[in-house]
Amino acid sequence: MVDKVAGAARLLATLLAIVAGLVPIGNLNVALVLVILGLVAGLKYRAESMIALFLVVLTLPIVGRALEIIPTIGGKLNAVALNIDLAAASVAATVIAIRLITNSRDDVTSIVASDSAAKPAAA
Repeated sequence: MVDKVAGAARLLATLLAIVAGLVPIGNLNVALVLVILGLVAGLKYRAESMIALFLVVLTLPIVGRALEIIPTIGGKLNAVALNIDLAAASVAATVIAIRLITNSRDDVTSIVASDSAAKPAAA
């Protein structure tokens, strides 16, 4: 169920990023919606792909800036790239948070396990 919701959030974030970059959308905080959708989409992201995700987050602003030199549509292409970057950064935030929670849980488990192993059983 989480995979379906996260997949839908990723699709909606991508569509919104493209549409909002090309056409102004009034009365909608596009950045906030992209962040929320990205945070939800991050629940589906796998840890094996983290490096690729971080590279996307780092390179999209550069790509958008390069596309900006195209006459007439360059500014809109830059806006699309920055919108997608915002959603991807939100996905990365969820991935990092899940990683931190998992690492903390593992650390606590190992500390508790080592403490219980060190104490002799009471007779």
